[in-house]
Amino acid sequence: MSNTRLVVLISGSGSNLQAIINACQSNQIKGEIVAVISNKDKAYGLTRAANAGIPTRVLSHKAFATREDYDVELASLIESFDPDLVVLAGFMRILTPSLVQKFKGKMLNIHPSLLPKYQGLNTHQRAIDAKDDVHGVSVHFVTEELDGGPVVLQAEVPILADDTAETLAQRVHEQEHIIYPLVVQWFSEHRLTMEADYAVFDNQPLPAQGATYPK
Repeated sequence: MSNTRLVVLISGSGSNLQAIINACQSNQIKGEIVAVISNKDKAYGLTRAANAGIPTRVLSHKAFATREDYDVELASLIESFDPDLVVLAGFMRILTPSLVQKFKGKMLNIHPSLLPKYQGLNTHQRAIDAKDDVHGVSVHFVTEELDGGPVVLQAEVPILADDTAETLAQRVHEQEHIIYPLVVQWFSEHRLTMEADYAVFDNQPLPAQGATYPK
């Protein structure tokens, strides 16, 4: 069984990228990251990739007149590495439908909430403001709907009485670094696929909110 070829897209520090690099190096993930692509040339994730000997590319959105023009070039760049899976790890761009369609069932994202709650930004503060007891993180397949694709796995994080958005985010990050490599591992082992509007794990359809970690 050949190794799964991963292309990771980032915009920032790349902490989830690092978790996936570590999981590849330890053979938890049966695959290799063949490229890391960033839309920002100062993203620290590029340094993480270089330190691990992974090829990097920068494709700045500022050089393109429209989102569509950028995504055409981005899709071409991704395809040049012939990936089996595209991993969005803090890539702060809303993708066009044409790009999403091109990698349908082969693109994962991580979102810091228990989807379908709190799609979009500022999820930690929104959960605190709503007086929720529990917050968390979701790994999902990417579809045209923002943060709306089939959920694969969620991890819950309790909200404490004295939590701020920052303290809550730190604990959510700890769970991100566990469940994102795990989902990529499942994909690399051919145990995870996407059907029309749900995820399938070990030949069983997952519920709308995915599996819960620990599974």
